[in-house]
Amino acid sequence: MTTSGAHSWLLAALLLVPLLGAVVVTALRGNDHTAKLAALAFSVAEFVLAIVSWVNFQPGGDRLQQGFSLTWIPSFGVHISFAVDGIALVMIAVIGLLVPLVIGAGWVDKLPEGRTKGGFFALILLEQALTVGVFAATDVFLFYVLFEIMLIPMYFLIGSYGGARRQYAAVKFFLYSFLGGLIMLASVIGCYSMAVDELGAGTFDWAKLVQVVHDAPLSTQIWLFFGFFIAFAVKAPLVPLHTWLPDATAEAPIGVAVLLVGILDKVGTFGFLRYLLPMFPDASKELAPLVLVLAVAGVVYGSLLATGQRDMKRFLAYVSIAHFGFIALGIFSFSSQSLTGSVTYMVNHSIATGMLILVVGMVIARGGGSTRVADYGGMAKLTPLLGGVLLIAGLSTLSLPGTNSFVSEFLVLIGSFPNAPVYTTIATVGMIFAALYVLWLYQRIMQGPLRGDALLPGVPSAETPGTDGSGAVLTAQAATGTKKIVDLDTREKLVLAPLILLVVGLGLYPKPVLDTVTPTVDATMCQAALVDPVQPAERQVQCR
Repeated sequence: MTTSGAHSWLLAALLLVPLLGAVVVTALRGNDHTAKLAALAFSVAEFVLAIVSWVNFQPGGDRLQQGFSLTWIPSFGVHISFAVDGIALVMIAVIGLLVPLVIGAGWVDKLPEGRTKGGFFALILLEQALTVGVFAATDVFLFYVLFEIMLIPMYFLIGSYGGARRQYAAVKFFLYSFLGGLIMLASVIGCYSMAVDELGAGTFDWAKLVQVVHDAPLSTQIWLFFGFFIAFAVKAPLVPLHTWLPDATAEAPIGVAVLLVGILDKVGTFGFLRYLLPMFPDASKELAPLVLVLAVAGVVYGSLLATGQRDMKRFLAYVSIAHFGFIALGIFSFSSQSLTGSVTYMVNHSIATGMLILVVGMVIARGGGSTRVADYGGMAKLTPLLGGVLLIAGLSTLSLPGTNSFVSEFLVLIGSFPNAPVYTTIATVGMIFAALYVLWLYQRIMQGPLRGDALLPGVPSAETPGTDGSGAVLTAQAATGTKKIVDLDTREKLVLAPLILLVVGLGLYPKPVLDTVTPTVDATMCQAALVDPVQPAERQVQCR
């Protein structure tokens, strides 16, 4: 085993702790209570390790830190090689935060018949271990292997623990992502062949392949670019390769939806930054207009469909599609500010949308499992704390100044405008729609008269023909007490409190995240030979 820096044991532990946790929790699956406690303990230990890794990371040091490498297939130059840069580190920290919150949120959830909490939480820990590996892999072949294997636990989480159409959603999710990965494999093999020609020996080492492929002819770069891009665009998800996400989000359990939208999808945008820009700089510049069209289309399309959704979980999926359009816009606008904004958007989207999904899940749990917006109304009268947290999550989602998402969206827009003014102007339409769809959801669920079958069975909803608001109020008053709706309990408050603190804290003081990711953004700009239109003098750095 070789190491590439101090504290390599931290990264090894970050990979092994959730993997070990999955094994232990699987062994305890016959005892749900013990399995839940074990899963929570391992997830909290992983979060602590992520914080320690962040503290020991040196933003001004080498691009890749805390790394280690083991020979895997020497005849093909394949290694089990891991290290983190600033972007990978912040995403691993976000995973470490969300997994214990997901476990806490799903503590008392009912599972389909024959399924156990131990099996459910074991799959979540396995998914965490594989996702950490994807973000930290520095061998391109290893990255591909983990990119595909990470689909397996998510497939079972959706297909075994989801809603009525879970099998359809799980298969669709798997096929889209798996086929995208196969296309990427063709490009990985192409990069390996170029290394054989240039170096005399094949290698999958990311740093070496960047040097080899970086100077390839434009036509070659374009073909290789598309292989990676399609896989990442499916994962991101960019329009028109997004159609698996609404189905998967609608059928997945709430905790799984948090990981799917908040973490798994970020592998796509991470791939844009780690692989496309440094390895194929000429192709990235040549094809940037195409990607920007898809990004802006996603912003407008996702916003429009979110506004018209009647199912809360599908609403969350389309909101995320719009947000991923903003992230892609920032990446392919090629400025330091826009790239930094995209990276922080990845972090803040995970926090804000993860919080929104959890809160919506708490609403659905109180409504007997109904996801229809029309089945709710006036809920804030019964659950004022839940209503307040839903409003906070919604305001962060629409990037209200003072919340964490505002910093990211502002950097993306101000950084994108110099290079892509038309696309940036169109994307701002999404900001207007964000206010509409977030406030629409909040108003329909929490405000107005108490109504809806989910809260008061037999009471007409706002969309029932022949009723009006006053009639619904009278009926609701007559039916009061037919169903007990309680506000947030202690467990739910503990789950939501860290997210609320981050929404406000990073909104007022984003410096810790910005300081960590900025050197990696600078290095990416340099590797891709990008000239910063905003700060060309200050932000030119030597590639590492």
